[in-house]
Amino acid sequence: MAISKAIIVFPLLCFLSSTISILCDPYPLVCNEIEKRALLSFKHALSDPAHSLSSWSAQKDCCRWNGVYYHDITGRVFQLDLLNFGLVDKVSPALLQLEFLNYLDLSNNDFGGSPIPSFLGSMQSLTYLDLSYASFGGLIPPQLENLSNLLYLSLGGVAPLGKLEPRPLYVKNLHWISHLSSLEYLSMYEVDLHREVHLVESMSMLSSLSKLYLGGCELDTMSPLLGYVNFTSLTELHLYGNNLNHEIPNWLFNISTSLLQLFLDYNQLTGQIPEFLGQFKHLEHLSLGYNSFDGPIPSSLGNLSSLVSLFLNKNRLNGTLPSSLGLLSNLETLEIRNNPLADTISEAHFNKLSNLIFLDMSSTSLIFTVKSNWVPPFQLKHLWMSSCQTGPNFPTWLQSQTSLQDLDISNSGIVDLAPTCFWKWASHIEVQIDLSDNQISGDLSGVLLNNPYIDLSSNCFMGELPRLSPNVIVLNMANNSFSGPISHFLCQQLNGRSELEALDLSNNDLYGELPLCWKSWQSLTHVNLGNNNFSGKIPDSVGSLFSLKALHLQNNGLSGSTPSSFRDCTSLGLLDLSGEIPQSLADLTFLNRLNLSYNQFRGRIPLSTQLQSFDAFSYIGNAQLCGAPLTKNCTEDDESQGMDTIDENEEGSEMRWFYISMGLGFIVGFWGVCGALLFKENWRNAYFQFLYDIRDRVYVAIAIRLNWFHDNLRRLLVSETHH
Repeated sequence: MAISKAIIVFPLLCFLSSTISILCDPYPLVCNEIEKRALLSFKHALSDPAHSLSSWSAQKDCCRWNGVYYHDITGRVFQLDLLNFGLVDKVSPALLQLEFLNYLDLSNNDFGGSPIPSFLGSMQSLTYLDLSYASFGGLIPPQLENLSNLLYLSLGGVAPLGKLEPRPLYVKNLHWISHLSSLEYLSMYEVDLHREVHLVESMSMLSSLSKLYLGGCELDTMSPLLGYVNFTSLTELHLYGNNLNHEIPNWLFNISTSLLQLFLDYNQLTGQIPEFLGQFKHLEHLSLGYNSFDGPIPSSLGNLSSLVSLFLNKNRLNGTLPSSLGLLSNLETLEIRNNPLADTISEAHFNKLSNLIFLDMSSTSLIFTVKSNWVPPFQLKHLWMSSCQTGPNFPTWLQSQTSLQDLDISNSGIVDLAPTCFWKWASHIEVQIDLSDNQISGDLSGVLLNNPYIDLSSNCFMGELPRLSPNVIVLNMANNSFSGPISHFLCQQLNGRSELEALDLSNNDLYGELPLCWKSWQSLTHVNLGNNNFSGKIPDSVGSLFSLKALHLQNNGLSGSTPSSFRDCTSLGLLDLSGEIPQSLADLTFLNRLNLSYNQFRGRIPLSTQLQSFDAFSYIGNAQLCGAPLTKNCTEDDESQGMDTIDENEEGSEMRWFYISMGLGFIVGFWGVCGALLFKENWRNAYFQFLYDIRDRVYVAIAIRLNWFHDNLRRLLVSETHH
């Protein structure tokens, strides 16, 4: 009886085991052989330096290959996701054999400027096609019009990140796009569309289109005056960087009021910002920066109750700042920098901005008149108010902001004593603090400076220098009234590390000898101690600053010779010295650039083929220099000075290496520019204004890539559920 039961049970267990095995196997189906051969042919036409296709082997089932997704029931490949695989060379027409493929992503690869294959237009099952940032070039094939099922098309972006751009993509006639009647998403970022004069009409025939990205497409030939266009489904419109050079086009009136994003920056748009923008009550992001808009900011923008970011920077907007903007309770970013706005700002302008984290009102003529006990409704991370009048009293409301990473209230008309508690609060600012070009006073001798980037220059601070945290990278305290020696400042205990790269203490009342502890500051690249009252010799330890590129010691009472240890400062390119130009510099035969201007050199320029080959501008600003290439002839006294110079250098031949290193620095010529940026305020202001502009460009670029990344991440998560 027991044996008969075993005979019955055993086959049943085997059946159940095999059934469970089939059900639990994540790859129960075998890859279609035709599709497998097609994918291998596709691989063999490519170079794969990143080995992203290493799993694509004839010995493995293609359902297990990286980037290949198959249908659970049919076993046929329906998705090929090769995003950022690092693939090179060309796309094989073997893809045509994947007859059930509806999703193809070749973005962020490098196809070397080759044209987009026209055979892609025959893959009519595609609903998703992404060829962005893949180094395709040339004419976009009109055969893509056959992809009538396409929902998503991205040809935007030319080169993958970190690659040189090949020849651009372009179209001659975009009428074919109107055949993609199901299209919901279209990105043609940086595709040359300037030949297409009927662009908007063609796009408006895409009744399902909700996201349109045409940034950097050279649309300067597009007319602002068009008839009726149908953009009633549009939620995102990006037209930045197209040099439109006219007023906001009238066809924007016909865009759906469900619009969420509108980017029109970097277009040289003229005229006034139209009031009708206030009708887009679902709008979350509005960017009109870097144009030529004039007139007032329309008060209707206060109706955009969903607005998260508003960019109006770098225009010619004038008049007042509408208090209605203070009603935008969802606003996180407000940037109105570089506009000739003239208004008095009160608490009402910030009444409901409880979510604000980024505020830039720099380079306007706005005047803050908030009460001294005002507590803002927001907690900012970034605050830029340079050249905005927040004075004359010190803005104590700042100390209510406990999350600040950047603070710039430079040139803000503050004539006041900085509260003692301010410095403890300021030590928590994570990145930058800029109080320069005010008349802020106070004794900082007991203060610990802790921020990475600090600019306290051109104020009325006094007393001994403050203490310094090892976190500080750039410190500018020039043009104040600091006094006393600097030994305690530089020779404090730093626990073996210091990040300080740039130090400017020029134009103060500092005195005493330069300390010996320079070895503790190995990261220093720029030092300016000029126009103080230092005395004694330059210590040898300054030569231990191997990264030093610029050293200013002019207009002090220093004496003695230049330390021979300077020969180890091989990056040194800008040095304020006095005395004679040494003969050793004349012996250098490999200089192709020389700048000794605005020092205190005297005597004859040593004779050599090298030194006389440079023009007089290389020596300008040295009134006591003479000899070729200068027009000033040398007297007998000058001749004797020159001979003394030669004798002196023969006695100290080790100094030759110092001047060789200085010559190498001048070959690079680096600090002919960067030294001026560090120590000339007007140049520095212009430079950082340029950086602000770059920052905004980077912000826009990052926003684009983040949208792109989020879209790809979302679809990756969805596709993983089918793998």
